[in-house]
Amino acid sequence: MKRRSTKARESQLIFGKHPLLEALKAGRGFDKIFLQKGMRGAYSNSVLELAKDEGIPVMRVPTEKLNRLTRKNHQGVVGIVSLIQYFQLEDILAHVYDRGEVPLFLLCDGITDVRNFGAICRSALCAGAHGVVITAKGSASINADAMKASAGAIEKIPICKVRFLDKAIHFLKYNGLQIVASILETDHLVDQVDWTIPTAILLGAEGEGIRPKHLDLADTAVRIPIAGDFDSYNVSVATGILLYESLKQRLNN
Repeated sequence: MKRRSTKARESQLIFGKHPLLEALKAGRGFDKIFLQKGMRGAYSNSVLELAKDEGIPVMRVPTEKLNRLTRKNHQGVVGIVSLIQYFQLEDILAHVYDRGEVPLFLLCDGITDVRNFGAICRSALCAGAHGVVITAKGSASINADAMKASAGAIEKIPICKVRFLDKAIHFLKYNGLQIVASILETDHLVDQVDWTIPTAILLGAEGEGIRPKHLDLADTAVRIPIAGDFDSYNVSVATGILLYESLKQRLNN
């Protein structure tokens, strides 16, 4: 397997106390920030406060971890810069309604596989979805592998990063979207849903599925038919099937 060079990895990093703090104040996007264990005081508190406001995960790690990220003088702090611009869910939804379009969003509940996430974004863009919602913690990293799997779609479809998925679900429901969960334990099939109305599709992680507290917020749950007794579709394949049904109904409406 070909390894990325140290220079290539460091191009996605901001390290050093002053550069990282200034980048946070300027609104620079980070996927995560690493602070050296034991770092305390005013600087640490400032980073934690600014990162919390932006929904950026902060991890306390040993010095060895920081040294593996960069050979340069990191001063106990390293931030991984986002490869893309994240959008506010409220802004994207308002823009969709302003254009007179029927909203269609994806809600990713704990999907961590970068290739699955990339494929999901690719299908979402092809099917006319308006945005993909992920959480700041517990979601796939948007890295080079995810970008490759999406065939560039990640750079074209709005990705909305939120702190709490349940709050995003409540917001979408309040603004007129039905929440459709994709699960195995239901007799309600995918083509028995009206996909022509404002909709957000709730997707669970491989293995764990949708968290119960999020599933309880869904307006309906659907199942994709499977021939035989095999377990289930891969989450990215299932997403493509759900989006195809949505697109088919909307085109025929």
